[in-house]
Order: sequence, then C-alpha cells, then structure tokens
Amino acid sequence: MSERKRLATTRRWVVKIGSALLTNEGQGLDLERMDGWVTQMCQLRQQGIEVVLVSSGAVAAGMEQLGWLERPAALHQLQAAAAVGQARLVQAWEASFQKYGAQPAQVLLTHDDHSSRKRYLNARSTLKTLLEMGIVPVINENDTVATDELRFGDNDTLAALVANQVEADVLVILTDQDGLFTADPRTDPQARLIHEVRAHNSSLDAMAGGGSGRLGRGGMQTKLRAARQAAASGAATIIVGGRIDNVLTRLQAGEELGTLLTPDQKPMAARKQWLQGHLKTAGQLVLDTGAVRVLKDQGKSLLPVGVKAVQGQFQRGEMVACVDENGNEVARGLINYSASEVARIIGQPSHQIEALLGYQGEPELLHRDNMVLC
Repeated sequence: MSERKRLATTRRWVVKIGSALLTNEGQGLDLERMDGWVTQMCQLRQQGIEVVLVSSGAVAAGMEQLGWLERPAALHQLQAAAAVGQARLVQAWEASFQKYGAQPAQVLLTHDDHSSRKRYLNARSTLKTLLEMGIVPVINENDTVATDELRFGDNDTLAALVANQVEADVLVILTDQDGLFTADPRTDPQARLIHEVRAHNSSLDAMAGGGSGRLGRGGMQTKLRAARQAAASGAATIIVGGRIDNVLTRLQAGEELGTLLTPDQKPMAARKQWLQGHLKTAGQLVLDTGAVRVLKDQGKSLLPVGVKAVQGQFQRGEMVACVDENGNEVARGLINYSASEVARIIGQPSHQIEALLGYQGEPELLHRDNMVLC
C-alpha cells in the first residue's frame, strides 16, 4: 500500500492552519474559508478520524477588533491583541463546528507546558480525554502570557509537538504554498514540487539553508523542522496549500497533493519525544571527537572524560545541549550535575568524581535514558 493510500486507514490527525490563511493575509478572519475547513474536518470525523486543530490567528483577529492596521512591535501590545483576538477566534471556530453538532474545546499552551514533565503529561492526558469524548481540541500558543524567551516561536513547531503528544498518525500543515519546492516557485520557473520525501533527507537541508534559503522563505524551513519533530513519534507530515478545494478530504482519499514527508525511523519512546521537544537549553557541553562517535554510533551515555568545555550556568536536572568542536549540536539531555560541578570533572574518568567533588554521584553526565540525539 502506498503512503498516500495509507492515509485513509489512519485514525488521528493534527491539522495546523496559519494566520495568512485564516485572516486572508491579515484582512480579518475569513469565516467562509473557516467553515470550509470545518466541513472537511467533520467529514474526516465521520470516517473515524480524530482531529486536533492547531489554529493561529489570535493576534491578527485582535488587531481587526481593535482597529489596528499595523502589527505592533511592543510585546505588551501583541499580548493585548492576542487576548482580544483569542476570544474572537475560538467563537468563530465554535460557531462553525456546532453547525455539524461537533463540540470544540480551547486549549492554550506555553513552552513551559512542554518543558515541565509534569505539565506535559497533564496536557497530554487532557487532550486524549477530549478526543475520547469526541471533542475537537482547538490549540494555540498562549500569546497573552508567553514571553520572547519562552515561546514556541511558531505554530508549526507547536503542531509538531502536539502530534508527538497525542501520538498522531498525520500532521497536516495548511499553508499559502502548494508544498515544498526544489526552489522558490515565485522567482524560479524551473522549480518543481516535491511530492514525497523522507523527513530527514539531507538534500532538504541544502534547499532550506537559513532564513533566506529557498525553502526558508515563507516559513518553509520551520515546516521542515516540524516534520522532523513529528517523525519522532512516527507521524507523517503533509505540507499543502490550504486554499485547494476540499484539500483535507482529498488527502484522506489518497490524492497526491502537497509534499508528504515520511518518518524514516521507528517512533521514539514517549520520554525521548518529550526530551526532543525541549526548545530551550540551559547550557552546552563541548565534546571531543571520541565522545561524539560513542554517542552517535554506539548509543551510550556521556561520561565526563569525553567533554572538553562547559558553557552556561545550569543546575542538576536541567536540559543541556551537547555540541561537537565545530559547534554542531549532536545531542541534548538532562544533566546530572550543576555547571560548576561539571567544570571540575570534565576530561576525567568517572572513578575520579568522588575525589574531585567530595561525594560519589552518577558516573555519567548524561544518561542515555535521559538523552536524545539530534
């Protein structure tokens, strides 16, 4: 069975819709188009597919309500617009879903809800309970309280983390582009749509580049990262044009629309998915080539002897990144020692820890059960 045809047999989808689509490029909520997506989502539900909706658009909706023509730069004004717009946004979704007898539920998340293991598990239980009750969770970042330092950064990332959290089969990212192209189709007439590719195909990195890369323009780079995050739990991702007629039901029927990014590894354990979902780290460990090889090729824990330098201030139990000597991140995990303790034991064999610190702690800086490769 082809990957496209397999979509008809899946049972849980996360659908992410961006602000540009929801607000018709910032002109206010496009209620007619929202009704169209809801019609399709309810048709999916009739086919036995559970749907989780990740919806942008709160700030744009708030700007419309407040009569603001320009997006404000000040954080407190953005948060005020989000507070006003979120009410408008959820009311619009509720009105659409209730036409079909479906009940939505608003769920606002912050980065802390994913970085805290307890809150992560609580949010997961809530989402799964809603789905078991036949309710459609409508998720957005809690822009009213989120700060620049503790933001997901974009709802593509949020949608991928939610896909991991609820163990979704498919993540659909509706965008204003038809999918991923080999080049920017707006400037290169030779650009061609990529119909299907493995999420971790290295050729996509070359096309994405930085923020000005070909896939990076229009937010495609974040969508590629989201697809790779979703792949951690075995979810396939489809990046597709949200203005295509009946796009969701046509995808469910196996039609070749957009770009299908398939997972190329077995799903990670739930705890590993949570670790990978951390967006912020408290510090860095610089590893020598031997330690990098041991982590990547042998899947072992990180010992002090393989660390050349420590950067940042962190406490035991916080998330730290492991980088090679060129600064490339190779892993991240929960550290067993504080930064000051790590500085005293790096480069040393584990049996020297007690002599150096005055007590015998864990032999590893990062245990493999609390670490994920990047």
